[in-house]
Amino acid sequence: MIPIGCYKTKTATKPNWCDARHEVAHISIDAVSVGIMIGRSQIRSHGLFIPFLSPVVVLSSVVSASPRRLACLYFYWNTTSLQEQMKTLNRGEIDLEGGDVEKDSEKTIRSSRVVKFHNRALLSGLAYCISSCSMILVNKFVLSSYNFSAGISLMLYQNLISVVVVSILSFLGIISTEPLTWRLIRVWFPVNVMFVGMLITSMFSLRYINVAMVTVLKNVTNVITAVGEMYLFNKHHDSRVWTALFLMIISAISGGITDLSFHSVGYMWQFINCFLTASYSLTLRRVMDTAKQVTKSGNLNEFSMVLLNNILSLPLGVLLIFVFNEVDYLFNTPLLKLPMFWLVMTLSGFLGLAISFTSMWFLHQTGATTYSLVGSLNKIPLSIAGIFLFKVPTSLENCASILFGLLAGVFFAQAKIRERS
Repeated sequence: MIPIGCYKTKTATKPNWCDARHEVAHISIDAVSVGIMIGRSQIRSHGLFIPFLSPVVVLSSVVSASPRRLACLYFYWNTTSLQEQMKTLNRGEIDLEGGDVEKDSEKTIRSSRVVKFHNRALLSGLAYCISSCSMILVNKFVLSSYNFSAGISLMLYQNLISVVVVSILSFLGIISTEPLTWRLIRVWFPVNVMFVGMLITSMFSLRYINVAMVTVLKNVTNVITAVGEMYLFNKHHDSRVWTALFLMIISAISGGITDLSFHSVGYMWQFINCFLTASYSLTLRRVMDTAKQVTKSGNLNEFSMVLLNNILSLPLGVLLIFVFNEVDYLFNTPLLKLPMFWLVMTLSGFLGLAISFTSMWFLHQTGATTYSLVGSLNKIPLSIAGIFLFKVPTSLENCASILFGLLAGVFFAQAKIRERS
């Protein structure tokens, strides 16, 4: 029980038997504080305060407080205005465990803000990891388990969902996007060709290769990007980065040699995907600066890029459907008559859009360093889930190669973090 401290009566004419210095000292400070909070919203005059305060005091101090002390407390609160009582508390005369009430409240506010920040960072990171893993697994399920051979049509349907959702959010004013102009389309079109090629080759490779090997082979993209940065932007990397890249190459080669489900067509599409992904990343840096100059606001946010990429991919995707002769397959396949198949395809479209939103959310809550490191670590559970969910035939050597490649990706992320710092 923490004592209130010394309270002086309002006038010198109060009876001696009710000296608050001695009698109120045994009443709990918690009871008085709760009483103030309860009565504050219901009082019209200080004379009505005690009916709300008295039950709290009696319940919390029934053991230590005698009737004489309770009567004394009643006398004190009825002869002192509520305004003076609150002033007493605000001046910090009540000490809680060696700290003032005001200081404790400030500490509580600061600690609550820290907890909220960590909760948001954790929630955004979890959402990003779940959406990115689920997107790859659902695509693999559609292409392999359903044996759906129209990867371009799947990409087109997913991008159409993204266009519809982003357009609705922009129309409602939830997000802001730049209006499309012919100048912006002309500037962005070369990048969009790489974007569409990147998505299509990813679909083609995922149909033939298991998820774990896809994640390992994607490390080749980092090698191509690093070499491109060196020649295009004169950016030099330190020895740790090159060591990590060398380990990635070794893991990709050893993984391909020990892959029991090796498919040459799938590996070909995956290496093309790595080249297009690296080209998209390198070209995007230059095109973004040019694109900002042709927009009305002089800026191009992430939502505008998502909308721009997906809108421009629609006519190009329709053209490629005829080029790769997917039209006949779509008319003859019985899969399009299954409601569950449409549900899974629609889910993949929303997951593709969720990756864009959650990645931006996670990057805003944390930073580029945490984002890149979590992205590398996220491949480990993804690979394990891909092996078990799709019952991939594997060996100890292949599992070791996959693990080696995943750890090389983590080492590369750490090396890039040190290089930036």
